[in-house]
Amino acid sequence: QAQLVESGGGLVQAGGSLRLSCAASGRTFSAYVMGWFRQAPGKEREFVAAILQNGSGTRYADSVKGRFTISRDNAKNTMLLQMNSLKPEDTALYYCAARSGFSLDSDFRRYNYWGQGTQVTVSS
Repeated sequence: QAQLVESGGGLVQAGGSLRLSCAASGRTFSAYVMGWFRQAPGKEREFVAAILQNGSGTRYADSVKGRFTISRDNAKNTMLLQMNSLKPEDTALYYCAARSGFSLDSDFRRYNYWGQGTQVTVSS
């Protein structure tokens, strides 16, 4: 079982950058596909990005492609989300998640473990 803790959220102006971190403990971090999701008030949780166990493959939502970069460091049990050129519509609670398996799944229901979330607010 994996325990996940996000950090790095905050308030930033449009066009700015933030870097989110997800620290994992418990079962072997490198065994999981990792993902980032976000949820704005009144909206469904949506996929942001995912990365394979060894970092060789990534997947992004169209809305963040070219602006966000997902990465992981298995030696440090850490996953990152570098967010550049932020827009007000990126405002949401951001979650990291882990799943067993070998596909870059965008369906949040396929992820087994979740952090508590970190708030990102982008002002216009």
